[in-house]
Amino acid sequence: MANIKSAKKRILVNQTRADRNKAIRSGVRTAVKKVYAAIDANDKEAAKAALLAATSTIDKATSKGVYHKNYASRKISRLSIAVNKMA
Repeated sequence: MANIKSAKKRILVNQTRADRNKAIRSGVRTAVKKVYAAIDANDKEAAKAALLAATSTIDKATSKGVYHKNYASRKISRLSIAVNKMA
């Protein structure tokens, strides 16, 4: 365990940020799963609505520094392609 006050604070801050990032990543994964679930169910309207929500969630995660902007745009692009390929 750290003895120096600033090191103790760094441990607390790092844990807080890790928890926040974990929650944001979890939300993104859930949103992406909803898109793929709608695609599997062959429900185009639900897929479009889920895509809109997932895009928003991914953009928010990117703006908070959880994801790199290229990763986020790649993820959104692949989701969009999957929704557009539906019958």
